[in-house]
Amino acid sequence: MRRFLRENQLILWLLLGILAGCLAGVIWPEIRSGDQVVLRGATRLEFLGTLFINMMFCVVVPLVFFSIASAIAGMGSPRRAGKLMGVTVLTFLATAAIAGALTYGVCRVFSLTAGHYEAMEGAVDQPLSAADLVVGFFTKPDFAELLSRRAILPLIVAAVLFGFGVQMAGGAATATARWMRDMTTCIMKTVRIITWYAPVGFFGFFAALVASYGPRLIGDYSRTVLVYYVLSFAYMLVFFPLYARFGGGKGAARLMWSKLLRPAAMAFGSCSSVATLPTNAEVCAESGVSSEVADIVLPLGATMHMDGSAMSAIIKVAFLFGIFGQSFGTGKALLAIVVAVFSSVAMSGIPGGGGTGELVICSIFFPGQLAVAYPIAVALGNLVDPPATMVNAAGDYVVSFIVSRFADGRDWLHRQNGGKRDEKKQN
Repeated sequence: MRRFLRENQLILWLLLGILAGCLAGVIWPEIRSGDQVVLRGATRLEFLGTLFINMMFCVVVPLVFFSIASAIAGMGSPRRAGKLMGVTVLTFLATAAIAGALTYGVCRVFSLTAGHYEAMEGAVDQPLSAADLVVGFFTKPDFAELLSRRAILPLIVAAVLFGFGVQMAGGAATATARWMRDMTTCIMKTVRIITWYAPVGFFGFFAALVASYGPRLIGDYSRTVLVYYVLSFAYMLVFFPLYARFGGGKGAARLMWSKLLRPAAMAFGSCSSVATLPTNAEVCAESGVSSEVADIVLPLGATMHMDGSAMSAIIKVAFLFGIFGQSFGTGKALLAIVVAVFSSVAMSGIPGGGGTGELVICSIFFPGQLAVAYPIAVALGNLVDPPATMVNAAGDYVVSFIVSRFADGRDWLHRQNGGKRDEKKQN
């Protein structure tokens, strides 16, 4: 028991912070009179969570750049780097499509609404065009704008291009490649220091969340939120072991379960895939995933692996179709899955997602009711953000098993474990 507590003390402190925050939010709720806030309650504690997220992004954003660029620059050939990236992206799309289709099936079985909803009118920006989405997702007009948590995907594109540039200039032998490897290592150590503040940050974040949205959890959103939370955990329990077994063979699922709780707890508490990057890197290394694979899969996954976000997008669409009394048929479902897979790219890297994904969904499916649909979707997104991010970020670790199979052979895990046993015998 003492050994268990020593090895898992950080996880236990994280869970304690979440539970204490929820309790504080229930005891000290926000009180409103119409649209006016009469008593802020535990929402005053939100700054504790903001401190943690801000510190993490100050170091994790450059970590994303250096880890990807360094991984590509240090590979033996551009062809291997291209293969790793191709397999990674295809795996992300496949698992997100599976998650979206599963969610639609659940929504067909369980009705999310009672047929009516008292919706509040809200202001919203103009719908985004397809061209604006493409430009905004992948590029920024100025270099300084890349250095932001709101530009993770453009930053990844820049890192990939820079990594191939270093590869063409000499690869791992260049001083630039060595410097980027050192920077990655140093940033990881810095993140480890910040992580010990995480329980306090989780406490503040969940206190504010429950204090603000507690009444809605009891009201119209309760059924939808309950369905989503149950579905998220069920997806992890059923599909993650299947993915791990496919990627690593016999024994891979057992290994995955022994490591998964750490990134899952970090993602659930921080509501940020990017903030979970360092924890994912640790469990990948402990599981025998090669640094080449981890340094590609994890940073890409922090923005592009979106099973949880795709699931939440389908939930939001189904909820809104129910509210407006519209049929959510197969044709619309197929379009919704495609939209969910691609629009959730904008949501998965940052806490709450900034409402971009919700705006995309509402612009496509509910252009005539945009001012009503958008605030409903944003509120629902905030409520399901913790489990959605958990599925997104913890899934990055699981996907590393699949990519390792195609990059290092289907017996990669057995070879790695055999090497570790040999080292123990020699010691």
